[in-house]
Amino acid sequence: MEMEGIEFTIIVPVFNEEENLLRLESELSAFLQIALVPSRVLFVNDGSTDNGQEIIELICQRNEAFSYISLLNNCGLSAAIKAGIDYCDSPYVGYIDSDLQTSPEDFNLLLEHRKDFALVTGMRQNRKDSFVKKMSSKIANNFRRFMTKDDAEDTGCPLKVIETSYAKKMPFFKGMHRFIPALTLMLNGKVKQVPVRHFPRIAGEAKYHLFNRLTGPFLDCFAYRWMKKRYIDYEISKQG
Repeated sequence: MEMEGIEFTIIVPVFNEEENLLRLESELSAFLQIALVPSRVLFVNDGSTDNGQEIIELICQRNEAFSYISLLNNCGLSAAIKAGIDYCDSPYVGYIDSDLQTSPEDFNLLLEHRKDFALVTGMRQNRKDSFVKKMSSKIANNFRRFMTKDDAEDTGCPLKVIETSYAKKMPFFKGMHRFIPALTLMLNGKVKQVPVRHFPRIAGEAKYHLFNRLTGPFLDCFAYRWMKKRYIDYEISKQG
């Protein structure tokens, strides 16, 4: 995907969120008018089985700054984010969940720091989630910090700005999206955390519940530790 002068691409992973798509169009369009840098939107349809693809195509037809890719099957959030990263070529890339529990406007809070950090990630304040959801996230975050030593307070916050050169070098594995701060540090990039707003879900259904909020992150931590010990990186010193 190439659009001249675009500095920032917002990836929006979508799986069965047809009830939220028109509101996404409205809020993201409003953000593009006030964004600190020229920006565009990339929907990644992760194998939705509702009418989402048709709505996404209509949105992209009437908005020049919107485009999409559609995965053949439902592959999960990490795969959708990685597909978006692989597809875009702007200097910076970010993502936001399609449930709009975070606001696109808050991207500007993150973009202010883009030149000084490889990753700028949001920290949700005054979370508008259920007690069970907040507690399961807290437990998972604490265990992940213990395993990765990344010091990220809220790695699950779906509001991030990443220097694309770092994003493209991140090793891909299931659950990758939970480890973006740890992976950035592994690549010797600097990370900054910025408080952002949080809102209740208005439409659609949450895709995570108590079981996959705890067991998935628990198992993925061991996958991350295994991968980190075996990760190979290199720099070319000379060529001719």
